[in-house]
Amino acid sequence: MNLIIKLFISTVVVFVLSYFLPGVHVTSLTGALMVAVVLGLLNTFLKPILVLLTIPVTFFTLGLFLLVINAIIIIICDYFIVEFSVDGFLDALLFSVLLSITQSILNKIFIDEK
Repeated sequence: MNLIIKLFISTVVVFVLSYFLPGVHVTSLTGALMVAVVLGLLNTFLKPILVLLTIPVTFFTLGLFLLVINAIIIIICDYFIVEFSVDGFLDALLFSVLLSITQSILNKIFIDEK
């Protein structure tokens, strides 16, 4: 049940952020759902590999390079989904930061982890 709630939260946040950020475009609610699913899959399978490969850079930048990895994941998601587009790297970076913060807050509110 928690997975469905997290997927719904991610879908809504992606859809809402696309209205507020001029560099991020989602054409439909199903596009936002596909973005949420693909981001979940990329964060599960690709992100650990990228983090492992960039440990020295991440250590040197005191963890700030993880924001760059998140933006790269967003750009890869843009490549896979036709209904989703990001204009540039800075837009992807801002989108990933806002998406992470909003998801974190809403998951704390709506998901009951016992």
